[in-house]
Amino acid sequence: MHAATVALALVATVTLVAGLARRYDVSAPLVLTLVGVGASYLPFLPQVHLSAEVVLVGLLPPLLYAAAIRSSLVDFRDNRRAIGFLSVGLVVFTALGVGLVTWLLLPVPFAAAFALGAVVAPPDAVAATTIARRIGLPRRVVTVLEGESLVNDATALVCLRTAIAAIAGTVSVGGVAGEFALSAVGGLAVGVAVAALVGLVRKHVTDSVLDTSLSFMTPFVAYLPAEAIHASGVLAVVVAGLLLGHKAPVLQSASSRLSERINWTTIQFLLENVVFLVIGLQVRWVIDDVRHSPLGLGQIAGVCLAVLVAVIVLRPLWVFPARYLAIRPGPDRLGRSTPWTHTAIVSWAGMRGVVTLAAAFVLPQGTPHREVLVLAALVVTGGTLMIQGFSLPWMARRLGVHGPDPREDALQEATVLQTAVKAGLEELDRVAEETDADTVEVLRARADSRTNIVWERLGSPESDRETPSETYRRLRLAMLAAEREAVLEIRDSGRADHEVLEHVMAALDLEESMLDRVERRTQDLRDEPLLPPEPVGGACEHLADSGIHVQPQTPAGCPDCEREGLTPVHLRLCLTCGKVGCCDSSVGRHAERHFTETGHPVVRSFEPGEAWRWCYVDDLVG
Repeated sequence: MHAATVALALVATVTLVAGLARRYDVSAPLVLTLVGVGASYLPFLPQVHLSAEVVLVGLLPPLLYAAAIRSSLVDFRDNRRAIGFLSVGLVVFTALGVGLVTWLLLPVPFAAAFALGAVVAPPDAVAATTIARRIGLPRRVVTVLEGESLVNDATALVCLRTAIAAIAGTVSVGGVAGEFALSAVGGLAVGVAVAALVGLVRKHVTDSVLDTSLSFMTPFVAYLPAEAIHASGVLAVVVAGLLLGHKAPVLQSASSRLSERINWTTIQFLLENVVFLVIGLQVRWVIDDVRHSPLGLGQIAGVCLAVLVAVIVLRPLWVFPARYLAIRPGPDRLGRSTPWTHTAIVSWAGMRGVVTLAAAFVLPQGTPHREVLVLAALVVTGGTLMIQGFSLPWMARRLGVHGPDPREDALQEATVLQTAVKAGLEELDRVAEETDADTVEVLRARADSRTNIVWERLGSPESDRETPSETYRRLRLAMLAAEREAVLEIRDSGRADHEVLEHVMAALDLEESMLDRVERRTQDLRDEPLLPPEPVGGACEHLADSGIHVQPQTPAGCPDCEREGLTPVHLRLCLTCGKVGCCDSSVGRHAERHFTETGHPVVRSFEPGEAWRWCYVDDLVG
């Protein structure tokens, strides 16, 4: 009962604090850590001890797996050099640097000092990406931070094992090299094997509940065998998660992917937030242990402060030279180079987390001044969360670093979806030769509606006009509410079996969840025009030959809509003759009708702040 009560209290606190943090737009990990620190000094609360086994075996595998299956294998591969220099090179550099500082300030052997360096070296996977996504950093920065934090734990734990072996006097140069090789190669091999095995099983599993249960077992199936052969369980989990996440659209059904996503999102939310609360709860008893140290309070405080400063300073000392001398990142997919401000953000986003604190408890009991080393790890964890976590949003604003333009996202999404829908319509023409024409027309209308929904997110955000998709969503939601009320009346009167009603309610809920949610268009604060991404379907000669500027025939709007008494949604400008017409979401669809009548292939958005073009012949943006 005691354990169940503690667990319930942790989950309830996490739910309440995280909910308030989201409402007031503050970082939940930072607030939970502060709440934990304050709660640790409440006399009526029991001490919650964080054991290394619980974290490294119980919490770390599912947290890493939940992050890995949502990460992009393609983005990970494209940024592998930066991720490698951070997750391997920076960890070793930090471990050596902190070890040297600790060895100079504490009467401990270098092996023990290096062990502390390995403990505090890896930034936390949850803290960095949670804060990065909340404040809206560029996706390339988030990818690098996420990739680093997924892999660096493996390097740090190998360094820690080496240091512990050195403390015991059982380490050699050959042994260290073999440990690193076994950790990397063994973890990679186990991860690939587990991904292949789970993928093979999933081909024969059609039930979403069974598939989700298999997903829950996967991180432990990868972690435990890898650790049993002294390889990196962390690397095995990450590799398995990346591969299975990449193959999910092929291996899993849509319902299985939806179920897995919802369940893992819930698990990840609870685990990662409980972790930060528990970190704060460690403060009181870790400080109590230090009171028995023979060292003076001033010396202990000086060592902890020096280690914290070293951890913060060593990161930019590695990141900037590595970025300009070794990594040299090329332009992204839109041809944009990586500015130095992005490197500055990466160098400052070094928040430590639960792995640092858990690894500190792995230190053998006989380690000289172990209680001081554990306190130093706690200070680094709390200090980086507070100093870097609170200042990172301010730094991003000062440097002008922001996330992707939501208009660019909408334009890319629209072009990708347009390409996909085009392929679907071509397949419809191929297989629907003997199908009822009305059914084919319904499918075509639904396909057009799916693309129009995304195109409608472009245009002036100041417009109060309700788009056709917004109108459909509003009316259909009202219909669904009435339908659900009627079903509930039947249920309450007992006129139908419960199982039948459950099926009907599930169908209504599924349709409501599948209604395309039209995002509210907000004013973007940047003054640059919306430029097109790279063409999704390849090069287009019509876009290449087309100009950008042409004198519009009717600068005020679509003349055909005015003549027919219609209201356009968005406007398009023909780059051949200057005719202004309304978009495909509009009732008149005059821009498309103009192309059909004249064959003029390219139009340009005639909305304020947008400079992208569209080719009707090749269905490409440019």
